[in-house]
Amino acid sequence: MSGLLEPAPPARPGAPLLRILPAGGYAGRARMLVLRSALVYRRGWLAFVSGFFEPVFYLLALGQGLGSLVGALPGPGGVPISYAAFIAPGLLAASAMNGAVFDATFSVFFKLRYAKLYDAMLATPLGSVDIALGEISWALLRGGLYSLGFLSVMAAFGLLTSPRALLALPAALLVAFGFASVGMAATSFMRSWQDFDLVQLATMPMFLFATTFYPLSVYPRPIQLLVECLPLYHAVELMRGFTTGVVSWDVFGHLAYFVVMVAVGVVVAARRLHTLLLP
Repeated sequence: MSGLLEPAPPARPGAPLLRILPAGGYAGRARMLVLRSALVYRRGWLAFVSGFFEPVFYLLALGQGLGSLVGALPGPGGVPISYAAFIAPGLLAASAMNGAVFDATFSVFFKLRYAKLYDAMLATPLGSVDIALGEISWALLRGGLYSLGFLSVMAAFGLLTSPRALLALPAALLVAFGFASVGMAATSFMRSWQDFDLVQLATMPMFLFATTFYPLSVYPRPIQLLVECLPLYHAVELMRGFTTGVVSWDVFGHLAYFVVMVAVGVVVAARRLHTLLLP
């Protein structure tokens, strides 16, 4: 009876986080998956970097070719900028997205459903949270490398007009982190390769309509509201503001969008892996 009257022990630091993430799923060894992926791609580096060239081709074909016919467009703050300078930040955001999504979806699905690689990993000190963070980190690195390469191309073309353009790289890493997290979480629900049509159904319309190639003002207001909900729209606005040097308070809203995206994606991916691998 006396035990019932004793005060409850104080909550341990980090207890709310432990209730969100799978208990016992984190051993602090996520870096091992990053090292493994680096070793795997050591001889397949050409396939790894091939995705870098797609946005460069778009920039050459549309920015330099079509741009000579389009002329200047209103950039952030209403400042006129060339068409190449307008679409380049959008292609930079798309580079971060595509690099992260590829590894967080196709690669993770193969390891999870066919190679059964994660089942073997759980026989080691690795936990489900380590696996989720490790794979997301590798996808983040791939998206970051694509972004760094494309930023170098933009600099070579003279499309970086402000020192604030240096902030575009950490912003691109956050964008890649967000897409990698949500991509891996979505992959955990997929059951066959046919489900990857849904990945294209999500990424391709975003690439075409999320103000990558033309300003938001071309849409009627109801469509504008829909576009403003898309993650790539927020990524494009971030990149466009930093690369042109016109940064407003809206940047904090765009950053917060991806912080929430990262948090939700990591938690869902970790819990889903724990459910699938440790039923």
